[in-house]
Amino acid sequence: MRARAVTLFRALADPTRLEIFALIAARPEPICVCDIVTHFELRQPTISHHLKVLREAGLVTATRRGTWSHYAADSRGVAAAREVVATILSCDISPSP
Repeated sequence: MRARAVTLFRALADPTRLEIFALIAARPEPICVCDIVTHFELRQPTISHHLKVLREAGLVTATRRGTWSHYAADSRGVAAAREVVATILSCDISPSP
């Protein structure tokens, strides 16, 4: 559980990746990488790097359509992130006496 939590939090700790993930997760259908790039003042290789980190963390999936990749939130990754957060929030973090 700890390793999964660290992977998820590292992936989402970067402000750009968090924004990319929010953009993807808000869409009911997969979004083309070309459309993701237009939302940022970053070059396509940088966006692709961030997408790779999100993919490796299990938060998004990618499918090829012709020459473009389309990204969607991975329901298993989203569920895992929710579970990690719920577990953390349910822990008793009161200071020890």
